[in-house]
Amino acid sequence: MTIASLVTIYVPLLGWTLCGWVLGRLLPATMPAYLGKFLFWIGVPVSIVAFLRHAHLSASLWLAPVVAWVAMLLGLCLAWWLTQRSRHAPRSLSQQPMSQQTQGSVLLASMVGNTGYIGYPIALAFVGTQDFAWTLFYDLLGSTPGAYGLGVAIAARLGGAKPLTYWQSLYAMAKNPALWSFGIGLIGRDYPIPLWLENSLRGVAWCIVALSLILIGMRLSQLSSFVRLQLAMVGVGIKMLLVPLLLGLLLWALGVKGLVYQALLLQMAMPPAFATLVLAEAYDLDQEMTVTMLLLGCVALVFMLPVWLWLCGALGVPNRPS
Repeated sequence: MTIASLVTIYVPLLGWTLCGWVLGRLLPATMPAYLGKFLFWIGVPVSIVAFLRHAHLSASLWLAPVVAWVAMLLGLCLAWWLTQRSRHAPRSLSQQPMSQQTQGSVLLASMVGNTGYIGYPIALAFVGTQDFAWTLFYDLLGSTPGAYGLGVAIAARLGGAKPLTYWQSLYAMAKNPALWSFGIGLIGRDYPIPLWLENSLRGVAWCIVALSLILIGMRLSQLSSFVRLQLAMVGVGIKMLLVPLLLGLLLWALGVKGLVYQALLLQMAMPPAFATLVLAEAYDLDQEMTVTMLLLGCVALVFMLPVWLWLCGALGVPNRPS
């Protein structure tokens, strides 16, 4: 991918995010919550249905959630080793002993990526709509249950709040409208609709992508804490560099190629999910550490995307057809 094409993609990605950051500073502090609810209940489900109508489905799509779970578990194991080592020798990474709340925040941020609000626009920009199903399977069958299943269990174990029951955790995942729209989109993807409705649906879906980036900017405008920066950098490095590099090379060695490879690699390389802050607040984890890793991850994404695209080119992965 040339510098010109990279700039062409970066301009809307960074532009809409910057627009959201400005709006977050100007509008009432409650606006991101309202926009987030709209996207959660209506916007993202509609866009999933729309983009599934243009996505290519294959029997090998089962690989996407498998890769997602392997990536999350690898990130979790590496972060667990790091935090255990830090707790026994705190001065190697920080000047004070690490609490289990801080440990929980680092584990979650090293494990769960923002494969939805950031991952969708990135995948659509660099991979396209035809292979977008790989992104959806990675997110909805991997990251989502990973965050609200395994992530909830970790937060409940290491946090100070009362843990959810098994049925409460299952209900929290089952009520996610994105999962329902995912099923509806798969069932109705070949159902014929008028051309004007098809074009309108796709136009609305692209507007939702822009709103998702605006929401990211609005939320970033409300984050301001930086604590224990060295530990946070190592955790983000695990999530955005070490895990995608190791698994990316493994997938390539196993014969995964083309835009499918690029879609999986980019999803693995997404920054920590904003869901980790939701869990940190709900289960009394170290919220300042979570915020620090979220900010670092979003900044690192700008510089890491060219690295992953370069790696794809070095491994012979073609660019998205224009």
